[in-house]
Amino acid sequence: MTAYLIRNGRILGGEAADVLVRDGVIAAVGRGLDAGDAEVVDATGLVVLPGLVDLHTHLREPGREDAETVESGTKAAAMGGYTAVHAMANTDPVADTAGVVEQVWRLGREAGYCDVHPVGAVTNGIRGEQLAELGAMADSAARVRVFSDDGHCVSDAVIMRRALEYVKAFDGVVAQHAQEPRLTEGAQLNEGEMSAALGLRGWPAVAEEAIIARDVLLAEHVGSRLHVCHVSTAGSVEIIRWAKSRGCQVTAEVTPHHLLLDDTRACGYDPIFKVNPPLRTVDDVTALRHALADGTVDCVATDHAPHPVEAKETEWAEAAMGMIGLETALPVVQEAMIETGLLDWAGVADRMSFAPARIGRLDGQGRPIEPGAPANLTVYDASPRRAVDPAAMTSKSRNTPYAGLTLPGRVVATFLRGRPTVLEGKLQ
Repeated sequence: MTAYLIRNGRILGGEAADVLVRDGVIAAVGRGLDAGDAEVVDATGLVVLPGLVDLHTHLREPGREDAETVESGTKAAAMGGYTAVHAMANTDPVADTAGVVEQVWRLGREAGYCDVHPVGAVTNGIRGEQLAELGAMADSAARVRVFSDDGHCVSDAVIMRRALEYVKAFDGVVAQHAQEPRLTEGAQLNEGEMSAALGLRGWPAVAEEAIIARDVLLAEHVGSRLHVCHVSTAGSVEIIRWAKSRGCQVTAEVTPHHLLLDDTRACGYDPIFKVNPPLRTVDDVTALRHALADGTVDCVATDHAPHPVEAKETEWAEAAMGMIGLETALPVVQEAMIETGLLDWAGVADRMSFAPARIGRLDGQGRPIEPGAPANLTVYDASPRRAVDPAAMTSKSRNTPYAGLTLPGRVVATFLRGRPTVLEGKLQ
């Protein structure tokens, strides 16, 4: 394996130092390291981060390979600086058995662009009626530790309690898509001034908040771990903050699009902005940013949701919900959190690498940049600003809400256990 010397990079945005990568691990960190036989990557002025980890990625395979495959999705992840992603279970067939999660895991290993950790479904067929084979998925080659019916809420309190109790046996976590279905039937956009102006059925914040409130109490009652997917409202933030103050084992994620975009983007009925949960108000965006900054919300997760063109280029009511986000996540977080002074680069490393790896129980990811650690690294140029071009993206789908928007930064290099998956901004 070729050795690499990342020369003069700003580690976590701090002082410049060299990082020597050899045999898949970080061999040395310091100033003026001898390159020897190593290939030099000039990182002068660039930020060096641990490889990013995504807790919430839709890779669509098996079943919807027209939108994304494990290979195309992990290529997009590498281009975004990710070295590990969690593949959500709402595939076809659903990832609710050991056989399906092992298939996804093996496809990730074969592609080789980043580690793929399958998320197992909580219930059979994500129908919310009967627990799936949680133990078998946990014991499989994929070693599943995160379980979610994402796209659907586990709305039955008894089923949710049983799932929380079950995963305690192997230190798993249930990741809840918090959406009370009876309050959101037919809903199209955040319930408020914009939905009223557009004549679209409103999606009330309380539909999310009520499920989170119920589930943190269930998690406290059974002493289990709960993770809340794509938190989107100020009220949800307050419930999670209250739960943490009580010592509940609850963690939460926020998406890049909920940190940057609000419901006024939908004013032209463009379905590119249709997403679940919906874009919320400016006040919600502000609350989410501050919650991520103070640690109430633990991490950023992309909820990368690719769709073919025909699923989005249609009238709003018929359009699919979801946005792609792997390749733009770090620039969006820079725009929303770094440029506003709410986080520094060390904080970004925590929210986009250390915390998601800890929540997902990943041993080899989200590690400090120090000798002996696996060489999972992202080299990022924070200085340029450029317009987002969907045609230039690596994902098979083009449903980005940032088309034409000017965002900062670009990933220069990504290393997966010492092997470059991206160099000079290009896939290897």
